[in-house]
Amino acid sequence: MKKFFSFFSKQKKFEEDVLSGKMEYSSYYKDSLRRFRKNKAAMLCLAVIFLLILVAIFARVVAPFDPDYQDYASVLARPSSKHLLGADEYGRDILSRIIYGTRVSLSIGIFAQLLASVVGVTLGAIAGYFGGVVDSIISRVMEIFSAFPDLIFAMAIMTFMGKSILNLYIALGLLTWVRTARMIRGSVIQLKEKEYVEASRASGGTSFRIIVKHLIPNCLSTIIVLVTLGIPNAIMYEASLSFLGLGIQPPTPSWGNMISAAQAVIGFLPIYSIMPGVAIMITVIAFNIFGDGLRDALDPKLRT
Repeated sequence: MKKFFSFFSKQKKFEEDVLSGKMEYSSYYKDSLRRFRKNKAAMLCLAVIFLLILVAIFARVVAPFDPDYQDYASVLARPSSKHLLGADEYGRDILSRIIYGTRVSLSIGIFAQLLASVVGVTLGAIAGYFGGVVDSIISRVMEIFSAFPDLIFAMAIMTFMGKSILNLYIALGLLTWVRTARMIRGSVIQLKEKEYVEASRASGGTSFRIIVKHLIPNCLSTIIVLVTLGIPNAIMYEASLSFLGLGIQPPTPSWGNMISAAQAVIGFLPIYSIMPGVAIMITVIAFNIFGDGLRDALDPKLRT
């Protein structure tokens, strides 16, 4: 008897998965993973990103010195066996500060983009699903945010709210949510006409349930790509704001404020400004190529 009811329970679960599109998307993600693995450049950049994350997490172990330790005997020291990349104007080890700067830059890029995704996905899904007046209002808000140049908008927010890491998260999150909202809005407009959405609506599903259970999960591939491509943008904006003195404040190490501080001694110790720039370049390129690889792998038009 138990086997009898177990069979019908599994059959019902199978029918629900087919109705909701889960079976189709399970196969879709398997195909996407297979395509992504064939992209050698994207796989290499994934390894670089994984290495950067490990460096950020274990910065205390990897760094040869405390980033704030001042060795006055090594002020502006050139690269040596003691200080592999030299020391700054306060005698602090440059390599150690770059390693700790990895933690700062990655955390800001990731958390700022997560904030942008929460705001963008929520508003984009609401606008796309309800349409009409709701869509018009949210679209006008997006147009207002898009009217200002990105960096100037971020500078205005930081000037108004004050210089802190939390405010930097908020500024960069507000800077990048519009693109996410527009993409999700377009996806939801297409998805809300699908059969499984109509079936859920006919069975009494609320708008909140349809958006959360059916629409947003089926936009997951778009969200993943947007987050991945948004992180390097946030890192670049953070570096720019820190370079201008509106982002991460000394003595907290940041790639941007290190480049800013190095301006005064660039003729004497050029490696001081070059290496943080190289760190930014490697991180941005790795995330961009990885994001492009994800986009190519998740593009339904490439399915075989």
